[in-house]
Amino acid sequence: MIKPMQQPLLDLIKAKLMLFLGSIALGWGANVGAKPQFVDITLQAGVDFKHVDGRSGQKFLLETLGCGVSLLDFNGDGYLDIYCVNADVLPGCEREKPIYNALYRNNGDMTFTEVARHAGVLGNGYGVGCCIGDYDNDGDADIYISYFGPNQLYRNNGDDTFSDVTQQAGVGDPRWGTSCSFADYNNDGYLDLYVANYVKFQLADNPKCAKGDFPTYCNPEIFPTSSGVLYRNNGDGTFTDVSQSSGVEKAGKGLGIVWGDYDNDADLDLFVANDLMQDFLFRNEGNGMFTELSILTGVAFNEDGLALNGMGTSFGDYDNDGNLDLIVTNFQDQPNLLFHNDGDGIFSDVTFASGMGEKSLAHLAWGVDFFDYDNDADLDIFVANGHIDNNIEDFSEIGRYEQSNQLFENKGRNIFEDVSHQSGAGLQLLKVSRGMAHGDLDNDGDLDLVITNLNQRLDILRNDGGNQNRWLAIKCIGRKSNRDAIGTRIRVRTAETIQIREIRSGGSYLCQSDLRAYFGLGAAQMAEIDIQWPSGLRQSFHKVESNQLLVVEEEN
Repeated sequence: MIKPMQQPLLDLIKAKLMLFLGSIALGWGANVGAKPQFVDITLQAGVDFKHVDGRSGQKFLLETLGCGVSLLDFNGDGYLDIYCVNADVLPGCEREKPIYNALYRNNGDMTFTEVARHAGVLGNGYGVGCCIGDYDNDGDADIYISYFGPNQLYRNNGDDTFSDVTQQAGVGDPRWGTSCSFADYNNDGYLDLYVANYVKFQLADNPKCAKGDFPTYCNPEIFPTSSGVLYRNNGDGTFTDVSQSSGVEKAGKGLGIVWGDYDNDADLDLFVANDLMQDFLFRNEGNGMFTELSILTGVAFNEDGLALNGMGTSFGDYDNDGNLDLIVTNFQDQPNLLFHNDGDGIFSDVTFASGMGEKSLAHLAWGVDFFDYDNDADLDIFVANGHIDNNIEDFSEIGRYEQSNQLFENKGRNIFEDVSHQSGAGLQLLKVSRGMAHGDLDNDGDLDLVITNLNQRLDILRNDGGNQNRWLAIKCIGRKSNRDAIGTRIRVRTAETIQIREIRSGGSYLCQSDLRAYFGLGAAQMAEIDIQWPSGLRQSFHKVESNQLLVVEEEN
């Protein structure tokens, strides 16, 4: 079943159009044909969330990772809300007020109201990452949070409140959790959960490190490895740890994770970005088991065979050839790795050939994702940057603590161009950025950005002008498949292009983007849609008009 956009969304787009036309009259709007501009609207939107890492000068490694953010529609009104993870005090740090997570409800007019206390999602410790998934298939969004310490699952009660069901569900892993993601790896209709863990670290055993006379955070190489955890959903509100039996229990230093069907065999595979060691690619064998194939597929190391500081990661078909490509962000003086999926089970490192390699060397990169910021029918790349040492300028000639983020525009022919300086004041901010999520916060057909910053305020960057090209957004609702349709692959065809997207939980770094699939269509006014659900069902729709949000329900 396919449904058109609901009337409240149409009303908002009309209001947005009037605002846009008014902005042109005032002289600050985007010109037709100009590049989209990202505008910082954080404070005017009513969002004043500030991350607090609890630093006291003792240089705990824990302080460096930052926090995650999730975009979700927790109350089912058709507008994306924002959930922000915060940290806590560390030894030596004193604060008068307690530190909490925040939930900002979207009021439908690009303003937000903070409702975390009323909703019951304030958090309970030193938070790190978060992800969204309707694990109980009751039609509303549940929240999972990773911590330095026991993780937490909030069940959405359907009345604008949540309940902490961590203990009942059995998903409170007490290690140092980082990125997390829901995915139905066995296609049984229930969302399973993977959580990456970083290193084994104790606050009471904090080594001291320095560069000459300057104290620094210690290299992660000196800390013992950990391993991620895979929980299988039992379908009754509980989960079972199947990490060992499934083959994904492998020692690493996991920071970024992403699920995606890289080999086109209709089940989800798992990539894990590790810090200063081999990255992992777990191929789903379709029988509940995974095989680690990163070396054989060419994504374990860079093209020189070196392990880098893997941070964030994402899958996306940037060249529209029907295969999911891969990106991994890394430390300063290391390139962000772009791997082209050659379609034969092998990836090629095209980092420097694409033009991205050299442009990323001066930055320390974290959050990353593919998204079509200008709706021209190919995927661009956004990278969030920021150093770890706040005194980096004292002992490095090129290092800078606060850094600008980067937007790489897809120019076709496997080439990306850094267009950050042409894309609005929001991309000129100097911050210590960590996570990034994208989603259509104002339902106007282009993708906005939410950026988390270490020990600083969060940024909301509105996309002005990305909808000059035509677009199509699709929200999928599973019936036999999981309710959020996570793992669904959507193919959109126009006269010019064929594009694919997969509905995904998690990804980037510690974050969750819009669960709706967005397609830029360029100038195309009509499109053909093919949807492959995790259940195996396929649905097709013909002559679909562009510039609308569609709601598609899986047939029973």
